[in-house]
Amino acid sequence: MATEVRCNGEKPKSRDGKRQISKIKKLKKRLSASFGRLSISKEDTIHESDLESENTKNGDSASYNTVPPNLALSRCGLKDDYGLINTTLNPANCHEGGYHTLGRPSSNSIKTSAINSHAPVKRHHSAGDMLDQLDQEDGDNNQRPRSEGHRYMQQFSPKRTSSYGGQFGRQDSYQKLEQLGEGSYATVYKGFSNLTNQIVALKEIRLQQEEGAPFTAIREASLLRGLKHANIVTLHDIIHTKETLTFVFEYVHTDLSQYLERHPGGLTAFNVKIFLFQLLRGLRYCHTRKILHRDLKPQNLLISEQGDLKLADFGLARAKSIPSHTYSNEVVTLWYRPPDVLLGSTNYSVSLDMWGVGCIFTEMIAGAPTFPGMKDSYDQLDKIFRVLGTPTDNTWKDVSKLPQYDRKKFVMYERVSSLSLAIPKLSFIPSAEDLASQFLQMCPQKRISAQSAMRHEYFNDLPPKIHEIPDASSVFNIPGLKLLPEMDELLLKSSSPSRPRPRIRTTVRV
Repeated sequence: MATEVRCNGEKPKSRDGKRQISKIKKLKKRLSASFGRLSISKEDTIHESDLESENTKNGDSASYNTVPPNLALSRCGLKDDYGLINTTLNPANCHEGGYHTLGRPSSNSIKTSAINSHAPVKRHHSAGDMLDQLDQEDGDNNQRPRSEGHRYMQQFSPKRTSSYGGQFGRQDSYQKLEQLGEGSYATVYKGFSNLTNQIVALKEIRLQQEEGAPFTAIREASLLRGLKHANIVTLHDIIHTKETLTFVFEYVHTDLSQYLERHPGGLTAFNVKIFLFQLLRGLRYCHTRKILHRDLKPQNLLISEQGDLKLADFGLARAKSIPSHTYSNEVVTLWYRPPDVLLGSTNYSVSLDMWGVGCIFTEMIAGAPTFPGMKDSYDQLDKIFRVLGTPTDNTWKDVSKLPQYDRKKFVMYERVSSLSLAIPKLSFIPSAEDLASQFLQMCPQKRISAQSAMRHEYFNDLPPKIHEIPDASSVFNIPGLKLLPEMDELLLKSSSPSRPRPRIRTTVRV
């Protein structure tokens, strides 16, 4: 059979030959990408955008058009519910920093990250991930959407964000605006997210080289990743560098402690009811998942401008079988710590949180702490015994067997006949005293649960639909339900003198 000869005298290459050359090119690119990554020291940050820019210069990237667009997603199934990489599923796939993302920075973001002070992060990508990225960046005809923070920062390139949330997990994705507070191991800042164009709260935890991340921070992150509820603060992102571990939370306007300070003398009865119902709603969600908060206090209850109450600070929370005999008795701020824990009990359950609910409930009504101990556990117990009576084995079975029970240190008080004698405002609110008494039971087994408390007759005047809304929905989605003005605000409006209308002067000419 005659061989076809072109006019220039060259023989045409066969189809098999073309395929073979294409395969060789593809193999060479995989090997060059792999050896290129291996040649970099582990302290350096590896940016695949550098590899991509070199490959596109050579003009050979067209051979990768057959790669499926979702290859990177199918190869790495570590994406959690927040769109972030779940490092607990496969530690081998995570970098040394402990938090892994597949966001690939552009040339502009590389220059920006070199200026910032966060520690370099070593990234591990499969060759398939690189091919997938090359495939999507070669399509010059399709315009890629800019990141949402581009208008604000002008730092991100028009390349698309990755399937795992773009620049999540990067320090330069957020800006610090102002400091909101400082604790023993963390500082909280108001910040701005360049990814979502929203205000966020940045909880920056200082790391010690010898000790690493505090166990409370690790516990808080692991628990909050699995909690999705309208009355629990949302954890958006985690940023890990050598010096700090930063949690990115939704920004909430204030907390219950500041709200009480702004409205002294107690809150409006209806607002107390709305706040209490939301607190019970969030706790019921936690308790059904066998999670104890263990640090309920007004400072850890965030309040939005709309009035949404959100549980926060899960650093002392536990997620084990309930009850447990291995818990610590050094939990809960003194004023909100139940008597069984003050007496040394480590065998507690959801009743631990319910005592704190009772203290917060009565504090919102009275405008002052119910049991403000000032010195130690025995001083706190004395404040409680003055109202509820000093317990004995007759009123509380086996209380004398608790480690810190010492009758010589206690004054024997009789229980007051009515809780409203200690908290007079309870008598003015229907069913409030009965519910408060069920929260503030000395014996933990007698305390009401969050589920039962939500069905108490105290809440009968709330819309029935409030019990049917989904977990992720706010109670204020119910039409007509909203906070009322506080009493001090009404008094301020009524006492402010109204401005007299200006008098019109007229001149009379004679």
